[in-house]
Amino acid sequence: MERMPSPHTTLNPNATPRGAQEQASAAVEIRTLDCWYGTHQVIRHVSLTIPERRITAVIGPSGCGKSTLIRCLNRINDLIPGFRLSGRVVFKGEDVYGPAVDPTLIRLRIGMVFQKPNPFPKSIYENVAYGPRLWGLRTGSRLDRLVEDSLRNAALWDEVKDKLHQHALTLSGGQQQRLCIARALAVEPEVLLMDEPCSSLDPIATGKIEELLYALKERYTIIIVTHNMQQAARVSDDTGFLLMGELVEYDATAKVFTTPRDPRTEAYITGRFG
Repeated sequence: MERMPSPHTTLNPNATPRGAQEQASAAVEIRTLDCWYGTHQVIRHVSLTIPERRITAVIGPSGCGKSTLIRCLNRINDLIPGFRLSGRVVFKGEDVYGPAVDPTLIRLRIGMVFQKPNPFPKSIYENVAYGPRLWGLRTGSRLDRLVEDSLRNAALWDEVKDKLHQHALTLSGGQQQRLCIARALAVEPEVLLMDEPCSSLDPIATGKIEELLYALKERYTIIIVTHNMQQAARVSDDTGFLLMGELVEYDATAKVFTTPRDPRTEAYITGRFG
């Protein structure tokens, strides 16, 4: 069971002040969102605005709808039989679920990193080049530069630059997860969704991913699902607390963790349930 950070735990020193968030443009707006798997409702009337180039953490107990919520943003839930929703998800002013919207293009602009590292059974180079090749960048120096830039942005280049053609599964778990991040970055998304990206990693690998997030938010909007209260406190600018599909609280991370408005939030982050 996660516990609230001790008084000696520093909340994210890299957090952008709340005033800056209020002035930032919205990357994603969720309006009165309800979601079902068959007859089972998992998201209930959720509305929130996620600003650009900040890290937003989504916390809550298992089964509360965290993963379902972020997967609505790039329509991955469409692939699950029986899934349906009502409400709106607006990305840069465009309704993600509009009739003329191509889900494939949405997933290009809103990338995703999953809970467990899932490199393709290919070389390190081909993992990163896979997306750009699908979109027409087949060979040449431009592709080489894009692969290098993506690996650099994922803080992995120095560790793999001399073994790009080795199989990706020869990498450690933490390296594989950073490779998956590089693969997501290679198609140049605007938003990066991360669903428990450190849950299968050791503390050292987790620390490297968290350091990477601080750098990536300079260029990307990041939304991270995590069960780890300390991680949410360390890395995020804003935090949303979900409980039984309801968004109980959404505010600056420092405020959520020190002076939550709702007693249910306080009960969760102090470990009294969850």
